Amino acid sequence: MYGGLLHAHSGLRWLVLVFLIWAIANAFSKKNQTTASKSDKMPVLLGLIFTHLQLVFGFILYFISPKVHFNPGFMKETVTRFYAMEHISLMLIAIVLITIGYSKFKRASSPELGQKAVLFYYGLGLLLILISIPWPFRIAGAAWF
Repeated sequence: MYGGLLHAHSGLRWLVLVFLIWAIANAFSKKNQTTASKSDKMPVLLGLIFTHLQLVFGFILYFISPKVHFNPGFMKETVTRFYAMEHISLMLIAIVLITIGYSKFKRASSPELGQKAVLFYYGLGLLLILISIPWPFRIAGAAWF
């Protein structure tokens, strides 16, 4: 079960990145638009859905992963500290920002303000996600998938 969840979580990151980039690019191209269409809402919603799905897989992995253990001195171990503290903290902040961005997008008084909220909050969320992904060139033992 752990292996399957780990592969799902690692593979799903690519969908999260694609949908967040799509939402940000769409918001950037339509930031001065005065009318909203259903096609403007789809990338924003898919970005939110896939980040929350990734969060569910991540929480399950956090509690069953052998990489996360809070033994004395775990903060001195780079990989353990990354998975136990840095990764989850930054990802939670990113998902909160994305959720706030979606909420502001839905409640915006004009499509222009909604797209600007997506640009800001989804952009910050994406930046934090990119920083906290365990890329193979950053964390020993991490993989592309």
